[in-house]
Amino acid sequence: MQAVEKTERLPSFEDVIALSHDDMAGVDRLIEQSLATDVELVSQVSRYIVMSGGKRLRPLIVLLAARALGYDGEQHYRSAAIIEFIHTATLLHDDVVDSSARRRGRDSANAVFGNQASVLVGDFLYSRAFQMMVDMDRMRVMQILADATNTIAAGEVMQLMNVGNPDLTEADYEQVIYRKTAKLFEAGAQLAAVLADRADFERALADYGKHLGTAFQLVDDALDFDASAEELGKNLGDDIAEGKPTLPIIYAMQHAAAEQRELLRTAVLEGGLDRLAGVQSIIESTGALQYTAARAQDAADKAIAAIAELPDSDHKQALIAIADFAVHRRS
Repeated sequence: MQAVEKTERLPSFEDVIALSHDDMAGVDRLIEQSLATDVELVSQVSRYIVMSGGKRLRPLIVLLAARALGYDGEQHYRSAAIIEFIHTATLLHDDVVDSSARRRGRDSANAVFGNQASVLVGDFLYSRAFQMMVDMDRMRVMQILADATNTIAAGEVMQLMNVGNPDLTEADYEQVIYRKTAKLFEAGAQLAAVLADRADFERALADYGKHLGTAFQLVDDALDFDASAEELGKNLGDDIAEGKPTLPIIYAMQHAAAEQRELLRTAVLEGGLDRLAGVQSIIESTGALQYTAARAQDAADKAIAAIAELPDSDHKQALIAIADFAVHRRS
């Protein structure tokens, strides 16, 4: 499968950001307004995490896909903000569940404000997202987002159940990353078709989002063993420290020698970072990172293929560029 139509140079990520600058500014204004509350701690925690940077890929996809289909209203701002609130709520809850201390290059919200505040503010963001859905008064939008939120929650529970399980299969891993990560990408892209009243492109954009989210998570899991803490914005080896068997571990387990497999099993069963150097060495020697990268590239290729029939435009090229960026990023 050819990764990209090579008719012209793909825009850089900076070009994509510039293309969507005005739309993203509209989203940021709406986010600021929607975070307003008379409960000061809610405002503090919400702004700490929502305004802490990050690539904003999920809302960006909503904006670009809507424009690619010719949408010229303003409801894509609200949809993008809803997607960002749902994502942020999951981050707040995840960091508590995982006892994470770093997020996006600085202390996580739970490290600064405590676990209780992080969980409750996550709940606030979820409920605010649903208030914003109701304001849109479109049942199809609510259906897509309600289903996505439920799927994400189930995926998080599945991941929790898999902690410390060295026998996790690749198929089970794929189910987890689809539910916990790819589903929200899928929903965001699909919403664009709903807003543009282009039901004929709902499936194509949903597939684009699903495959893009898969590529993004695969790269994220590889970078956990092959990047610096500065690049990642979080601590290297967080997954193995938490006993999470991601694809590099699963592949290495299948292709390592018996003694190496035992080390990997122990690392997953017991967690911690004591064996990180040994785990990294085994992952490197078995080609696990290359395998994971190839799987990510395949997912990105599928994302690009899914939107082949979208009308040609700068916004379509930006969607293609994001798929390319997803597999070549270092953070």
